[in-house]
Amino acid sequence: MPWGPPVLVVLAVIASLAGLTINPKTVAAPPTVDYVIVAGAAGLRWEDIDPQRTPNLWREATQGSIGWLSVKSAQRVTCPDDGWVTAGAGNYAAWPPLNPLGPCSLDPPAITQPDQIGADLTDQALAVRENQDRLSFGAVPGALAESVRCTTAFGPGAALAAARPFGRVDKYQPALTGDVKTLLSSCPISMVDLGTITGSGADRQAAVEQADAALAKVLAARPDRSLMLIAGVSDTDRTTRLHVAIAEGAGWDGGWLTSAGTGRDGYLQLVDLAPTVLSALGKAAPEKLFAGRTATIVDGKPADLTKAVQGSHNADQRAGAQHAVAEIFFKVLSIVQLLLFLLIVPVMGRARRHAGPTGPALPPPRLVAAFEVALIAAALAIPAALLADASPWWQAKHPAWWFGLVTFALVAVGTAAVRSAPRFRRTLWPIGAVAVIGTVVVGVDLLTGAQLQLNGVAGYSAIHGARYAGVGGVGLGVFVSGLLVVSGWAAQWVRKPWRPLVFVLLGGVGVVMVGSPFLGADPVGAIAVTAGVCVAAAISTGGWLTFPRIAWAALAGLAVTIGFAVVDLRRPALEQGSLGRFLSAIAGGTGGPAVQRAASSNGQTLLESPLTVLAVIGVLMLAFCQFSPWGGLQRVFGLHPALRAAGAGTTVATLIAGALGGSALTVAGAAAAATVPTAVLTALRVLLHAADRTRAFPVLSEPDKTGVVSKTRAPSSPNAGPAR
Repeated sequence: MPWGPPVLVVLAVIASLAGLTINPKTVAAPPTVDYVIVAGAAGLRWEDIDPQRTPNLWREATQGSIGWLSVKSAQRVTCPDDGWVTAGAGNYAAWPPLNPLGPCSLDPPAITQPDQIGADLTDQALAVRENQDRLSFGAVPGALAESVRCTTAFGPGAALAAARPFGRVDKYQPALTGDVKTLLSSCPISMVDLGTITGSGADRQAAVEQADAALAKVLAARPDRSLMLIAGVSDTDRTTRLHVAIAEGAGWDGGWLTSAGTGRDGYLQLVDLAPTVLSALGKAAPEKLFAGRTATIVDGKPADLTKAVQGSHNADQRAGAQHAVAEIFFKVLSIVQLLLFLLIVPVMGRARRHAGPTGPALPPPRLVAAFEVALIAAALAIPAALLADASPWWQAKHPAWWFGLVTFALVAVGTAAVRSAPRFRRTLWPIGAVAVIGTVVVGVDLLTGAQLQLNGVAGYSAIHGARYAGVGGVGLGVFVSGLLVVSGWAAQWVRKPWRPLVFVLLGGVGVVMVGSPFLGADPVGAIAVTAGVCVAAAISTGGWLTFPRIAWAALAGLAVTIGFAVVDLRRPALEQGSLGRFLSAIAGGTGGPAVQRAASSNGQTLLESPLTVLAVIGVLMLAFCQFSPWGGLQRVFGLHPALRAAGAGTTVATLIAGALGGSALTVAGAAAAATVPTAVLTALRVLLHAADRTRAFPVLSEPDKTGVVSKTRAPSSPNAGPAR
């Protein structure tokens, strides 16, 4: 075996790791302050703020830094009490009773005032016990208050955020009455409940105006050297939305709010408020308790607030439309692919005739051509959906129909491009061309900031609070499967010893694209890609996964994983990715809740996601094509072993990414939807080539010139040709 391929493989692995060592740029923290005032209004959204009706909120948003606030808590829908206790815990918390399905309770928590100074939360001990024993986030209600000498609260909601773990609120007023100025300057942290915004129409407007009037009292009494944080701390019904986040004070004048937890300019999490408060006061966050990250400021906010949060920049409207349309899209795609596979089974049964002079006729060429077009279109559905998110479909009166029309048009264009190519008749052209399209669409999106995936139908929603930047589960499935199929397609054109190099070179690019904090920002996905590439490279020259091949693949994957972990752990705590945070949690003894959350998320996603159906449909169809006598996939793998390696690598990568990332079969389902249709098309073509064989004719006997009788051969089929 020549030394060239192994040496280049090692160099490619080193180059991949080198691409991950670049640290994200650090953002200078704003100057510290003496006081932080957190003014919260449950249900407050950007559409509620108006320069005439809410002049104080409008002025604060114009002068300060702003963002879209994701109010994810330990509950599936964050009700007001859940939002306030999460803000005070700095972690995903919930207020008892835990009721994930019932309507939000707007009743205030039970509070007693044994003196004229502070107050006691009656159910705080129960809340601490419920969050520690029944929930998997390790939240401690009151962790923020326990980090400073005293806190002040105005209103019942604020008391939930300002109380200590044993329930004591140091200074409390049921409303903004009395000497507000003295109270705001008596403790470093003040929590203010501006009210609850519910309903619609005139009633909602009245509630918002009352909140703005309450804010006016706070602004008039705020002490010098103070930071004002204004937040819509929760939802108020069973509909999850994005809410208001404003930071105004010295050093916070202008720009978008962001944090290392979101990695996306203009987006903040509710759990980021607590570490931001302590950072602004110059205090360290408590160890092992906070899940949020300190908010920072980035430039780019338009001077006109209307342009920043309304119209084409209304992230809340887009995210809400995404949730509804995504469910419809993937259900329709599942049904279409299922029907397509069921209809093509008898066609594949006729494509390979039994031996003998008689047998079922081959399927009509027009029928085969129609199925080929349909299979290509089905495989291009998700890349087309990603591109469709570049259009403002979500602003239409009927967003689902507009999204469907745009996606259908893009599918038609992509199918026509693949079908009209001069090399279309080549056996491997459709599977390779479709894989290139999927890989390029996702790759270009990552290079341009993953704008198509944020709040996109084939991406992820900021409302869910799981991901805000980088590559999502659907995009990862399309990218990984496409990259490995392209590698297998290209590897067929080189000599066997050099095929592993093709996989490692292209796979190394994939590892950097997925794992880089500037691009995919998914270190777990990068590890999964590494594992898939190693498996594919090990069997790309043919044969099976023998023990030496498994050992070398495992060692290579382990080396990349360790290198990735070392790189991530060397970054500052606020710049670490999910892998670094997870390893830090394990080292600190708090990794158990993270594992429990991943397991819970896997179970929930497995049962609820339409992509699970796509994964099952794809596996069943591949099993039919692999093991049935007329399936054809076994012959494809025999003729093209690099494609078999790509299939094995895709299976390993998508399953690892889903299991470790908490998304179950989401990644595998997206990969199946993007690759199984063209794999079936390839198998059908190979079957049709296999049917082009010598026809049966009577054997004729005739004497030659010497009088010896000889037999003549039957004429060959005019359609015979190689399965290329």
